Amino acid sequence: MEGRYRVRAATLRGVEAVPVDVEVAVGSGVPGFSVVGMADASVQESRERVRSALRACGFVMPPSKVVVNLAPGSLRKTGSGFDLPIAVGILVATGQVDPQFAQGRLLAGELSLEGEVRPVAGLLAYALCARDAGCDLLCAEASDGFVRIEGVRRLSIRSLSEFRRGEFALAPEIASPPASPPADFGDIAGHEMAKRALQIAAAGRHGVIMVGPPGSGKTMLASRMPSILPPLSQDEALQTALVHSVAGEDPAPALAGVRPFRSPHHTASSAGLIGGGSPLRPGEISMAHNGVLFLDELPEFRPSVLQGMRQPLESGRVVITRADGNVVFPARFTLVAASNPCPCGYLGDPERQCACTIPQIRSYQARVGGPLMDRIDLRIDVRRIPPGEVLNAGGGTSSAKLREDVLRAREFASWRRTVDAEGRDALAGESGAAELVRACRLSEDDESFYEDVARSNHMSGRAIMRTLAVARTVADMEEARCVGRRHLCEALAFRLHDGEGS
Repeated sequence: MEGRYRVRAATLRGVEAVPVDVEVAVGSGVPGFSVVGMADASVQESRERVRSALRACGFVMPPSKVVVNLAPGSLRKTGSGFDLPIAVGILVATGQVDPQFAQGRLLAGELSLEGEVRPVAGLLAYALCARDAGCDLLCAEASDGFVRIEGVRRLSIRSLSEFRRGEFALAPEIASPPASPPADFGDIAGHEMAKRALQIAAAGRHGVIMVGPPGSGKTMLASRMPSILPPLSQDEALQTALVHSVAGEDPAPALAGVRPFRSPHHTASSAGLIGGGSPLRPGEISMAHNGVLFLDELPEFRPSVLQGMRQPLESGRVVITRADGNVVFPARFTLVAASNPCPCGYLGDPERQCACTIPQIRSYQARVGGPLMDRIDLRIDVRRIPPGEVLNAGGGTSSAKLREDVLRAREFASWRRTVDAEGRDALAGESGAAELVRACRLSEDDESFYEDVARSNHMSGRAIMRTLAVARTVADMEEARCVGRRHLCEALAFRLHDGEGS
């Protein structure tokens, strides 16, 4: 029994599915079953699953030498999604299945020992790969169906035995689920300054940190950040959904326009927060792409883990280097952090006395690190509000009101970038320093004032430019073409902390 056949498949690399040809050769020689082509352990284990699935479905595992080559050989292959294409390649090569059943189709699926086809992570990425290759996607039926993607036809298969007839049903599609209304800022009485800081952060995609004693409302404020953000655009929704699909999470909310809100625990590892592991998996900062990453109890995170965020905060992506090359995950998110001022949490509290020593306070605050703090644009002290205001829940500024200014600022910034022939906007460090300075249109007096403040507070170059970007956002919220003294002062008030501008 001899034969050869090639089946289309794909492997995940970062947030993309890269095409792979599964070449099966059945020929004479010492009976055996080998998989070559930079296959990891999960792919090598497919041999046993394929053997058992073929027999369970009434097919014959050829008593010959079976060689499976995964091309290109220079690309590392990961995941159990190669089970189905390997099994189908063997069936076609041995004449047990009509080749037309696999032609023009990209196959992805894990096999059980009984021949059942199970879904694998990253089906959205596989669908986009199949669309780019001009073929259909044949995979297991997802438990909740598929969100519709234009330009690709998805066929579902429940068992390997369905290849006897070669008739596959269209995978059921579901409409994007309606987004549940997020929590509203109106539920929080007081904290108007903190709400203003979060509003500026949402309008300009700036990082913000809230410092205050336990129970002051930092987590409540952060959890309501998504309620003032605009919905995802079509491109942003697809980018975000890809990350969630590759991570094995439901991409439907992202495709419905809901911005992600991620809040990892402070015990998260570097691979869990930044990304990594084997096989490579996106971290929480990538899961928050185009959304909000909330780090509660910021000093409790391991310093080495926090410092790994410095490069993604600047570039908007994570580059993980492995022996076989670099893998890139998107990570353009809005950072919202919360921290106690000291280990006991009551430093500066007018009602409770702090029990920490000076060395303990300094050690606790130093855990975050100056380089990371330098990349956080807005810093706000959150104090506990009086009991009378706490009982006045529902009387605060609503999310709808805050959101109006956020949308106005983004629309004005977009218009300004279009009509401004001198340069383009540089919100959140997305453009060069020269373009940002030109976009602010500072007067000579205001520029001289800003230089004096920066010099007297020993502000770093990054702090100077990021504070200027915040001032540009504040001006956008007022639909002002030029950044004025009041915009600079508000940005400086949110930046300078204890007289230090770093």
